[in-house]
Amino acid sequence: MTSENPGQDPFEFLREAENMAEMTDVERPTPDEGDPVLREQVLEALKTVRDPEIPVNLVDLGLIYELLVNKDGTIYVEMTLTTPACPVAGSLPGQVRDAISAVPGVQDVRVKLVWTPPWDKDRMSTEAKLELGLLD
Repeated sequence: MTSENPGQDPFEFLREAENMAEMTDVERPTPDEGDPVLREQVLEALKTVRDPEIPVNLVDLGLIYELLVNKDGTIYVEMTLTTPACPVAGSLPGQVRDAISAVPGVQDVRVKLVWTPPWDKDRMSTEAKLELGLLD
């Protein structure tokens, strides 16, 4: 049997499916009074992560549904993607985790990938809509 991509692992899709299952089964921590300074730093870190197909960060795209920042440095992000068939579904949540983990004071990062409610362009910021030419 020959493969169209000889260097590609034929079972990569199984690992990606396992990663997706792990990202949808994430415990939401109990919120406390939070840390507004850390929250702002985490939000700025999130703005460095961009969708590779759309030149806009995830926050302005409206892909971040919830951001919980506890005083102990536990961060919980509930996010979605533009479509469940998104080719970066297996990697984008990891990029979010990595960006947040680099913020000083962050102790634990939990990223949950959700599909409800589905994303649509109405969730985008005005700035993102302007950047993409969706506003007159």
